[in-house]
Formats: sequence, structure tokens, C-alpha cells
Amino acid sequence: MWSQIAANRRRSVLLVFAMLGLLIALGFAIGEMIGPGLAPVGIGIAVALWATLTLVAFAGGDKILLSVSGARKVDHDAHPQLFNIVEEMKIASGLTRMPDVYIIEDPSPNAFATGRSEKNAAVAVTTGLLRILDRTELQGVIAHEIAHVKNRDVLLMVVAGVMVGAIVMLADVVTRAWFWGGFRSRRTDSGGNQGHAIAIVIGLVLMILAPIFAQLIYFAISRRREYLADASAAVFTRYPLGLASALRRISSPGPTLRNASRATAPMFIVNPLASEARAARGLSATHPPTADRIAVLESMAGASLDDYNRAWSTVMKSDTELVPESDRKAVPEGAMGLADPSDAYPDGEAARKRAANDALLRVNGYVIVDCVCGNRLKVPPEASLSRVKCPTCRTEHDLAR
Repeated sequence: MWSQIAANRRRSVLLVFAMLGLLIALGFAIGEMIGPGLAPVGIGIAVALWATLTLVAFAGGDKILLSVSGARKVDHDAHPQLFNIVEEMKIASGLTRMPDVYIIEDPSPNAFATGRSEKNAAVAVTTGLLRILDRTELQGVIAHEIAHVKNRDVLLMVVAGVMVGAIVMLADVVTRAWFWGGFRSRRTDSGGNQGHAIAIVIGLVLMILAPIFAQLIYFAISRRREYLADASAAVFTRYPLGLASALRRISSPGPTLRNASRATAPMFIVNPLASEARAARGLSATHPPTADRIAVLESMAGASLDDYNRAWSTVMKSDTELVPESDRKAVPEGAMGLADPSDAYPDGEAARKRAANDALLRVNGYVIVDCVCGNRLKVPPEASLSRVKCPTCRTEHDLAR
């Protein structure tokens, strides 16, 4: 495990505990707002909510994210090229298990990875991504997502997302109860207590600011990891230009991902919320500026971490080392040079669109038969047939459902 990954993980864990501290402070203020001396009750409620949601995240947070995103699990037959690329990047990264592969029916090009560990990792891509990327570009995207799995980013992001949800939920519920008179009787009973009045003011301020602070911390955790995932992807594929080209295509103006939200946006390779993606700089950004990521990848002279670090320092005009020297020198011999994928995997735009459409049909239960005459038969799931005849050459085909 690279020391930089370990350092990032330690800093991120500290940020997560900072979010837990914020949640406890919010619970304390809420307890005091309810009544003098009830701060421990508020803290208990806040911690219980956090613990419950955290257990849910560990037990099935990845499945929840996949379900919310509308992802459908596929096998090799649904999209052979995608499946092969995931398997290639699994081998290149040294993962111990092949991640599950999911497809999201959405015209917006994007992808994300999830999973509590390598043993239950999953990679999801949209049909829009499959339609516009060639093989080398798709390989770069998959390598980036596999890097998040390898670096154990996905587990921390799920837990951090749960904490954000707990803070937002608690603040929202109490704010509504306050303004709709839920605490009116206790406010009246303790109206002469100046300390309690101060606690109420602090509580109101915390309920407004806590969700904002939590979101900023969550976004900071996400931004911190994107550059390292890009660097890892360059090492895995030995072709950083593939990922650079993919990022340029994905970030081009287009449809917004339908099932994306501010809670799930940091999980994707590029911010799926178009309005926020345009304002890519600043504390509220979920990702580093895509233009900077592309510039770093295109400036690499080789495919090692050392090459990425030099390119990053040049583009960002920084003397700070993104990747420590001990990590940069730990790349095996033979992984330093750039690969040359020119014409290795020819696939035109029409072929990519057909493969993406076929994958979607197979996910929805269609059986696709390639006839010897060149005709393609697409049999819907509601057609209870064991055999089908080609209308062009009259050849009969067995349907294996």
C-alpha cells in the first residue's frame, strides 16, 4: 500500500471524525433547545442516528447507491468489451477479485465505483458513456474507478456520505419542528433562562451551518482522491491520454444524469450535476477542475507515478510533491513507458452505439441472435418462444434463455 494512500486515508479519517464532532455539537444544541439540561438526550439521539446509518452503510451502502442510481448488473454476454476491460484493469491493479459490472440506462456519460472492500466491489457505467468512448478511453475510465477500489476510497466515501445524510436529516427535522411550534411549550417554560436563550440561538445557527460544513468536508474528501486515482489509472493502462480524452468527452455539455444528487455526486468520475460542474473551483466543488486533470495527464512523458508527479507540479505551478518519492520509485520495471494503442482496438461510433444498445436490451431480457445472413434478431422477453425463424433467409435458431 502506497504511503500517500495511507496518508490520505489518515487525513480523511480525521475529517470523518470532525463530521462526527459536528453531529454531536448539533445534538447538544438541539437538546438545549428542547429544554434546559436535555443536551445529553440530544447527543444520544444524534449519535444513535449516526450509528444506525453507519451500520446500514457498512451492511449494504454499496447496494443502496447502485439501486438509487438505477444500475443493473450485467454479465460478459451483455457487453463483452466492457467486461473484458474491467477484467484487464483488475489484473493490472492487482485486485484479488473481479468487480461486479453494472450498467445504468442514462444518456449522460459517467461512471462510479462502490463497495466496502475488494471482495464486494462494483463498477457502474452509463449507456451514454459506452456510446461515446472508444476502447482506450473506456479503459482509462475503468482504470480510474478500479483505482478508487484499490485505494479503499469507496468505503470512506460511503461512510462520509452517510454522515452528511445524518447531519442534514437531523437539522431539517428539528428546524421544521421549531418553526412549526414543536418546542413552543418548553420555550415558554424556560423563557427567563438567559443561558437557555443563548443555547437556542447557537442551536439555530448550528442547524443552518452544520449541513453546509458537512457538505464542504464531504467534497474535500472527494477532491483529495481524484488526482491520485488519475495517477493510478495512468500506471494501470500505461496510456494517460486515454483517460484525458475520456474526461474531455465526459465533461462536454450534454444531458444531466437523471438519478444524481448532491449526496452521490462525489462518487462519479466527473460531477454529474451540470450546473455545479461548471463552477468546478472552490470549496463547494466535488472534484478538481477537469481541465487541470486533463492537462496533467496530457503533460506526462511516461506512465509512472514519477511522471505524473512532475506533470502535476508543472501544471499546478507548485513545488509541493503530490506523490512522495518513496511511492514514485516503487513502480516495477517495465511499467514506466507509454503504451501505443493506435489501431489496436478499432471500433467505430456506430459499433459502440450498437454494443451499448444491445447491452441494454440484454439487461431487459431480450435475446439477440446473429443470423448467418447478417440479420440480427431481437426477441423480447414476453415472446415465449423456444425457436425463432429469420424473416430474411428463413433459418431457424434455438433460443437459449
